[in-house]
Amino acid sequence: MIQAVLPFPNISPELFSISVFGVELALRWYALAYIVGIVLGWVIARRALANVNLWQNAIPPMVKSQLEDLITWIILGVIIGGRLGFVLFYQPGYYLAHPGEIPMIWQGGMAFHGGFLGVVVATWIFCIRQKVAVLPTADLLALATPVGIMLGRTANFINAELWGRPSDAPWAVIFPNPGALCDGAVCARHPSQLYEATLEGLLLGLILLFLAFKRGALRKPGLIAGLFFAGYGIARFIVEFFRLADAQFITPDNPYGHILRFSDTFGITMGQLLSLPMIAIGIAVILIGRRKWP
Repeated sequence: MIQAVLPFPNISPELFSISVFGVELALRWYALAYIVGIVLGWVIARRALANVNLWQNAIPPMVKSQLEDLITWIILGVIIGGRLGFVLFYQPGYYLAHPGEIPMIWQGGMAFHGGFLGVVVATWIFCIRQKVAVLPTADLLALATPVGIMLGRTANFINAELWGRPSDAPWAVIFPNPGALCDGAVCARHPSQLYEATLEGLLLGLILLFLAFKRGALRKPGLIAGLFFAGYGIARFIVEFFRLADAQFITPDNPYGHILRFSDTFGITMGQLLSLPMIAIGIAVILIGRRKWP
């Protein structure tokens, strides 16, 4: 048995639970991560809007009241897109046979790439309805998003879900979830949730904040949004080499869950396959935005 140097924290996935008229209601770390992530993202966006000198021609893309409306659209995009993305990308056969379970998001099952598409559609509709510029609005959202990703991936770690591949690294973790066993035996795994929280959330967020508030990147429409899309795609592509694929892709002869296999141990996972378009979109957004740069 591999002894994990990094002990798994003894933290319950639930902060607290109460019984209301016989119905058990609980607040989970994952839900709190969404709530706090949205609030902190709103704070970052408000600060960016308040400093008109950050924007091209000193004109922010919207006023604060419009930002509050946009958040409502974003929440709907995340929930609807994230759920439909999980259904279509990861378990289409199961939900085709059980369509009544598609709205049951409380049972788990959200895909970031689906949530990303949902936010894109929601933001596009909002910009058309409110007659605001698309690229600066995308920049504003990209600036505010990494903090939520960091908190969400940290909550995944607390929930002992979405763990990594088996590892003998000194920072490997023995997850308490029975599903994390290796052929029925206890084993240590990469804490890939923390890798994602660090790369996709903390590091990417700090880079974007520095460029926006210290280097005037918001004066170049599409630059922050493009860097976010490409940066997330690259970070996720890298982490997938350490993250265990979803169970429905894993078979005895394909233990790493590769969608495209080049050898027994090397291939492309679904997460990597979905990250490639994000990288391409990021580059395209930057190139499109260059036409409007001074």
